[in-house]
Amino acid sequence: MLQLDGITAGYGDTTILHGLSFKASAGQITCVMGRNGVGKSTLLKCIMGLVRVQSGSVSLNGSDLQTLPPHQIPRLGIGYVPQGRRLFGPMTVAENLDVGLLVRKNDQKTREYVLDLFPRLRERLSQTAATLSGGEQQMLAIARAMCLQPSVLLLDEPTEGLQPSMIALIRDVIIRLRETGVAIVLVEQRVKAVLDVADSIAFMDQGQVRETVIATGLQTDAPQFRKYVGV
Repeated sequence: MLQLDGITAGYGDTTILHGLSFKASAGQITCVMGRNGVGKSTLLKCIMGLVRVQSGSVSLNGSDLQTLPPHQIPRLGIGYVPQGRRLFGPMTVAENLDVGLLVRKNDQKTREYVLDLFPRLRERLSQTAATLSGGEQQMLAIARAMCLQPSVLLLDEPTEGLQPSMIALIRDVIIRLRETGVAIVLVEQRVKAVLDVADSIAFMDQGQVRETVIATGLQTDAPQFRKYVGV
């Protein structure tokens, strides 16, 4: 289980997260929702060690993470797909995947598993990442994270700006990953996309998780969406 307890963090003199607590369990998709600026991306960056935790704790299966340098976090099995993808644009698809494999010294068997999830990437292994379509770049970003064979996968707005067919493909992959026992934390703004995949939804406001609700039976007109997302 990934767990955050009483996290306070921010940038310089600006505090973004105020005593935030959150958890994500194996084989579950936990969606994080809230208006712009409430700290959703900062939450993920704290998990990855990219934003220093001022107080509180971050742990994976009982082991503390908040004191580790950022480069060690992925080695523990936490994959991260940031908003904007952050691919190595001049490098090929194959080279980007190799970077993911190197983190935990995984082999070509892992790469084949990942390419089975995203068969379109198999057709583009020699193509540079910068020349892929937006949807293909998002596939590659997720595939690179999956090369870690993660137990936890963090996704920051993975369907942003994509056409419906690409959104459906990414949704199907996320569901398949859940079935293998991966704990998935999904930051998403689109209510329908969340309801299609979520097991639970953590609603953020003013740097805190205000409510966490089971997604089953939740409708698009639920009061939480109006209160915390503004739709």
